[in-house]
Amino acid sequence: MKLCLATSFKLFILVIFINLSVLAIIDFAYAVEPEEFLKDPKQELRARNISKNVRCLVCQNESIDESSAPLAQDLRIIIRSKIKEGRTNKEIYKFLTDRYGDFVLLKPPLKINTIVLWIFPFVLLLLSLFLIYLHNKNSNKRLDDSS
Repeated sequence: MKLCLATSFKLFILVIFINLSVLAIIDFAYAVEPEEFLKDPKQELRARNISKNVRCLVCQNESIDESSAPLAQDLRIIIRSKIKEGRTNKEIYKFLTDRYGDFVLLKPPLKINTIVLWIFPFVLLLLSLFLIYLHNKNSNKRLDDSS
C-alpha cells in the first residue's frame, strides 16, 4: 500500500509540474506578429503594456496582446501608430474608449455607467451565500422533522 501511495504521489507531482510548465510556455506565447514590432524598444514596451490592458472584442477574455484575432491585430497596429504619432497613453485609451466604449478596457474605470460591472460580482456573491444559507436551513429543518 505504501508503494502504491508513493507512486501515486510522484505521478501527481509530475502532472502538476507538466501543467505548470505548459502554463509558463503559454504565458510567453503572445500573438504579436514580428512585422508589428516598433524599432524603438521603449515604444514597443509601451505598446505591449497598453495592449495588455485592452480587451480583444472577439475573444473578450483575452487582451489584444494575447489574441490572434484580426481585430486584435488591427487594434495593436492602431496603438503602435498612435505611439509613433507621439500620443500619450491617456490619449490612446481615450481614443479606444471613444470608439469602442469602456468595455474595450480589461479594467474599466469606475463610472456611473460601469457601476454594474463593479458591483454585480459582489451582489451575486451575497445572493449565493444567502441561497446557500436558506438551503442549509431547510435541510437541517427536514432532518430535525424526520428524527
